[in-house]
Amino acid sequence: MRKILVTGGAGFIGSNLCEALLEHGDEVVCLDNFATGHIENLLPLIERYPKTFKLIVGDIRELEDCQKAIVGVEYVLHEAALGSVPRSIKDPVTSNAVNVSGFLNMLVAARDAGVKRFVFAASSSTYGDSQVLPKVEDNIGKPLSPYAITKYVDELYADVFARTYEMEYIGLRYFNVFGRRQDPNGAYAAVIPLFVKKLMKYESPVINGDGEYSRDFTYVDNVIQMNMLALTTKNPDAVNQIYNTAYGERTTLNQLVDYLKEYLSEYDQEIANVEILHGPNRLGDIPHSLASIHKAKQLLDYNPKFNMKKGLKEAVKWYWNNLK
Repeated sequence: MRKILVTGGAGFIGSNLCEALLEHGDEVVCLDNFATGHIENLLPLIERYPKTFKLIVGDIRELEDCQKAIVGVEYVLHEAALGSVPRSIKDPVTSNAVNVSGFLNMLVAARDAGVKRFVFAASSSTYGDSQVLPKVEDNIGKPLSPYAITKYVDELYADVFARTYEMEYIGLRYFNVFGRRQDPNGAYAAVIPLFVKKLMKYESPVINGDGEYSRDFTYVDNVIQMNMLALTTKNPDAVNQIYNTAYGERTTLNQLVDYLKEYLSEYDQEIANVEILHGPNRLGDIPHSLASIHKAKQLLDYNPKFNMKKGLKEAVKWYWNNLK
């Protein structure tokens, strides 16, 4: 049994990771301040795993909270962050405090506790204005938002800690992750749950721009697989590396909406008639995103099971059963 700390464990990705680790037989500590996460994501785990799951309410911006959570921990999955490009543009100070200062606090706590490996959520936003497709880990551009800057700084800090303190890290650049428990509410809701919620209410989703911007939408189970591989790999060449975490498939926003209407119409035929609207492009958005997953396949034996359409069907089914 491994003892693993999941920061941001009440969030969308974090709660899915907590569940997968507990099902695997690990002991899990969750650190979350519920700024964006929800206790509802954890209540089934608290009930089902009273001996192996521990929730600590705390903030990664407080070093003492990080130190308290990491006692006896062997591995860290650092998911805690303040996401959203628009949010970082509106409030760069708070994004920096959480994503950089909070990240540094966790690195210091992990170093002092002697954890075996520090796995963290990086971001595809790091590719910035690079127009090269597919995105390859060693070829990035200039960041286009405060959020992108914070996530790139995290990669730099992790590398320095590995070189200076002989820590092991693996950074996972997430590409537009979606799936069960992703919050459809709030000003900064991700596009898939937001559009699903609107379509289920017969409200018109608004696509930013002409809808031809494209993304490598990545189902959450692929992300869980990558985190598990990052925790367990014994390949010395695989550690202290950054990996794209994606499927390697590009979908435009127009295609996404078409798929959503098709899959939701299986539950309610009226959804097929909902009109789609278009608005201005969003500041800080990358036009196109497509990951090369060659490095992850080669060094981590990554083999994603869910392409975008298969994952979207699963997500739509979850939302239909949980948002009604």
